[in-house]
Amino acid sequence: MSESRSHRLRRYATYASVSVSLTLILAKLAAYLATDSVSILSSLIDSSTDMMASVVTLLGVRTALRPPDEAHRFGHGKAEALAALAQAAFIGGSALFLTIEAVRRLITPQPVGEGAVGIAVMLLSILLTAGLITFQRHVVTATGSVAVGADRLHYSGDLLMNAAVILAILLTGWTGISAFDPLFGLGIAAFLLYGARKVAREALNVLMDRELPAEERERIAALVMAQPDVAGMHDLRTRSSGVGAFIELHLELDPSLSVARAHDITDRVENRLKDAFPGAEVLIHQEPAGLQDDRLDHRIADGQGAPGQGAPGQGVEGSAG
Repeated sequence: MSESRSHRLRRYATYASVSVSLTLILAKLAAYLATDSVSILSSLIDSSTDMMASVVTLLGVRTALRPPDEAHRFGHGKAEALAALAQAAFIGGSALFLTIEAVRRLITPQPVGEGAVGIAVMLLSILLTAGLITFQRHVVTATGSVAVGADRLHYSGDLLMNAAVILAILLTGWTGISAFDPLFGLGIAAFLLYGARKVAREALNVLMDRELPAEERERIAALVMAQPDVAGMHDLRTRSSGVGAFIELHLELDPSLSVARAHDITDRVENRLKDAFPGAEVLIHQEPAGLQDDRLDHRIADGQGAPGQGAPGQGVEGSAG
């Protein structure tokens, strides 16, 4: 996929997210005023945080897609992770508010009215949310966007939440027990907190330059070592930029090679990695094979008390032959 198409898909995903959340806020506000249901209030709060989170995502994606400049030569990709972290804060705050309201309703029960209106609005919410998630899944698969992925995660939770609201209204109407409504509200608050924790962890992984998964590091090493005339590699470092990946490594080559020949081999390795990881920035340092120098792999191994061995999923060191 071309870079321009990838950027266009990210923008469309943010526009769709903001439009859907605004529609749901208006519909749920009307339903809450008609029913006075805590479950619908919880869903309204969630849609409101979705709206704020979607706006933050829109701004974050727009910033992340700006090209590198003199002050940001690595690009602006981490803006997506910052947007995702803000989403986690919104979701966590709304869960806390919902918990307080649900406990208040348990202590002071209130009836739920106009249940049919509430159910109709929640069915509309399920329909719109399912369509949005389908589109977001396509965008995440095509672009790997962290922010759109975080947005899709909490909208996926909304499907379950909307179904729970419908069940709470039905149970309250059938049994006359008003406690069902706030109890479902508490359950939804717990679900929101779980989702916020997951979103925050993924965003922090990007912001803290966490290494790519072990299987991707092993794939990089395999691709490099499969190239002809490569004698070895070490000190592989990887990280996600939010919109792509950075790959750095030391490439070991025959010391007798000319500079031009070594450059050609390095170019071939770099292009192979870029083909396998579209959008990745690849930086390769050339070294003569057999050189004994200070290495990151060794320092990491020494720091963990396992001399001569890389930490699992961290140190990747290879040699030909």
